[in-house]
Order: sequence, then structure tokens, then C-alpha cells
Amino acid sequence: MNRSSLLKIVLILLSCAGLSAGPAAAQSPQTHQHSFGGAEQWAQIFDDPKRDAWQKPHEVIQALALKPDAVIADIGSGTGYFSARFANMVPKGRVYGVDTEPDMVKYLAERAKREGLKNITAVTGAPGDARLPEKADLIIMVDVFHHIADRARYLKKLQGSLKPGGRLAIIDFRMDSPDGPPKSARITPDRVKTELKGAGYALIQEHAFLPNQYFLIFQPAKL
Repeated sequence: MNRSSLLKIVLILLSCAGLSAGPAAAQSPQTHQHSFGGAEQWAQIFDDPKRDAWQKPHEVIQALALKPDAVIADIGSGTGYFSARFANMVPKGRVYGVDTEPDMVKYLAERAKREGLKNITAVTGAPGDARLPEKADLIIMVDVFHHIADRARYLKKLQGSLKPGGRLAIIDFRMDSPDGPPKSARITPDRVKTELKGAGYALIQEHAFLPNQYFLIFQPAKL
């Protein structure tokens, strides 16, 4: 069995177990009590280079137009698929990789050290609190949103972790994506927009270049 087929099986199993919806979501920290021990083994799937073809991490980061000194919070960072890339793109900034799974937090910290990424800090988050050490210019959730419990409360609280002008980016699987969780577990982009509006955010950008996912960017709404 090739790794691509294995990845699809893992996505289905994790989704049916109510744990995740994608490579990043399988690492997500927010709602479900679950164990992702053995991060070394999970990294072989989460960080599979074949993921780049549909996740398009370089294009995602380019679209975010980050400043070299930006502070970024990657919620659901897991083994650091996005965190490591952000760290290379903001050499004067800081990247907080947040996860509630201790083995994932440990793995990311060790990866940062191994790869010489001194601007990554691995953070142990809580289900209802990202526990960010400072306010961020960008908070990003990749395949995580649909796992957040009490999203209205969580998203309102998250506003306090954004700098003035800070942004919240949501990437998650579309309903018509051939990969990802069962459709019953997915959240439409319209619903995401509605929930974010209710939590006090305004949509400022929407990108359509990802083949399997929507990509929405919000800011706290001006009063």
C-alpha cells in the first residue's frame, strides 16, 4: 500500500472516531480528548511531501502576505507542517505552535531545535484556551475549526489574542472534497462566515486556489 492510500485510510479512521478531518486536523488541539502519542510515526503521514500538492503551503503563506517580524499562532500545529514553514518565512518573527497533545508539543519543540528554527515556541494549549504567550498578528487553523467545542465562546475569547489589525485564517475541507472527513462532519464556508460574524468578526478575504479546502480570512469587526 502506498503512502497516499494510507493517508486516506487514516483520514477516514480518525474522522469516524471523531478525532480529526485531515493531516493538520488529526493534530488539532481543540475539542476531543484523544491521544496522539508516537508523534514520530504520525509525522510520516502528516508531513508526507505528497500533501504539498493539495495543501499548497507555499501559496497559502504567500497569500497571507506576512511581515518578516510577524507573530503567528498555528492552532492545531501537531508535528509542525505549517509551523516550520512559517518560521522560515518570518525570520524576525515568532511562531507559536499550539497543541493539546503533549507528545505533539514535545515533537514540535524537538523539531524546531533539530532544524535550527529558534523562532518556534511549542505551546501546550487547553480545549477552551490556546494559552498564547503574546498577542498575534495572525492566528491560523488548518482543518481544525469543525472540532472546536463551544465555538462562539472560543472565538470571542480568541479576539483577545490578536493584535490590533490581527487576522484569523480558517482553512477547512469543502463539502465536495474527495478527501477529508465524512460530509456529516464538515462545516460549509457559509456557516463558518455566519459563526464568525456572530462572534464579532468580519470577512476580509476569501481565496479559492486550494483544490480541497476553503480559505477564509477574518478580522475583529470594527465597532
